[in-house]
Amino acid sequence: MRAVTWQGVRDMRVEDVPDPTIVDPTDAVIRVTSTGLCGSDLHLYEPLAPFMTPGDVVGHEPMGVVEEVGPEVRDLKVGDRVVVPFNICCGTCWMCTQGLHSQCETTQNRDQGTGASFLGYSKLYGQVPGGQAEYLRVQFADFLPVKVPQGPADDRFLFLSDVLPTAYQAVRYADLAPDGVLLVVGAGPIGDMAARIALHEGHRVIVADRVPERLARVHGRGAETIDIDRVDDLATEVRDRTAGRGADAVIDAVGMEAHGNPVAEKVVKGVGLLPDTLARPLMKRVGIDRLAALTSAIDAVRRGGTVSISGVYGGAASPMPLLTLFDKQIQLRMGQANVRRWTDDLLPLLVDDDPLGVDTFATHHLPLEEAPAAYRSFRDKADGMIKVVFNP
Repeated sequence: MRAVTWQGVRDMRVEDVPDPTIVDPTDAVIRVTSTGLCGSDLHLYEPLAPFMTPGDVVGHEPMGVVEEVGPEVRDLKVGDRVVVPFNICCGTCWMCTQGLHSQCETTQNRDQGTGASFLGYSKLYGQVPGGQAEYLRVQFADFLPVKVPQGPADDRFLFLSDVLPTAYQAVRYADLAPDGVLLVVGAGPIGDMAARIALHEGHRVIVADRVPERLARVHGRGAETIDIDRVDDLATEVRDRTAGRGADAVIDAVGMEAHGNPVAEKVVKGVGLLPDTLARPLMKRVGIDRLAALTSAIDAVRRGGTVSISGVYGGAASPMPLLTLFDKQIQLRMGQANVRRWTDDLLPLLVDDDPLGVDTFATHHLPLEEAPAAYRSFRDKADGMIKVVFNP
């Protein structure tokens, strides 16, 4: 089959790889009909390169049609249409029963000190072949995949794999009162969808970004916007709009990709030049993150407010403004999305109507063969590219 593979720093290629097969009796194999390109995939492009192996199949936002099921699969059958969450979870361990599917004890990577395995996401998270491919092995087939109705185009349901649950968890963690004001830092796919969810729930939403096309999209959904490059200070602008207090909650939907720390960027590139055996432990210990988005969130939230972090950070020793956090009595909530925890809540929003605009959420639909160029354009925020869907 054809699949997108990692071959080196900023080197993605579409190659022929072996077809997946049933390994465990609870597995299924699906034919992938749509698969997304996520901002987290860009972390594999460079920062997490020491944890990658040439030939790794990437991608963690797939959906498709069941082609084969293992002998112990009872609730899934050939021909079913499914979305596959990115974190691989059993549904029966203690963590899963607590709704912490991204910490599944069955697929935890204890050798790396990380949580549940992910599709297509490096040695840190299990090195499981990903979903930017023509076919995909799906584990725990009676629990993990989400069965969706036949009929509507894939885009109606595809984003249950990552974007929708990640954004929904970010809003839940923000814990807004009905009249609460939410600031979303970053209007990429997750920030955009988090704003849509909060607006749908009746909140006042302010979104900050520096890319005009992204700001225009969220403004069109009803959010107030701030062009970061057109204000002297984001937090001051937010306080000016909120009676001097700041936002009740802030979602950091940017993570390590934030601008503002060229020194950290050089560290990432320098570590990437080291042999993997040296680079891996160093990446786990040093402060590699560009924290401009997070520090802006901490500054812009009101005293006693909440900062909800959905953007991925990768540094184990990145400095935090603990004095400010303590003095402002800020609550921090964060973590990889527990995708399967939220899918049942979200599915009703997709079945009859489209209040979140998922049908038109993707800006680009491309064949899988164009993936290498799409990675470059997405990294550079070129061509109005906000969300890419590949159709194998």
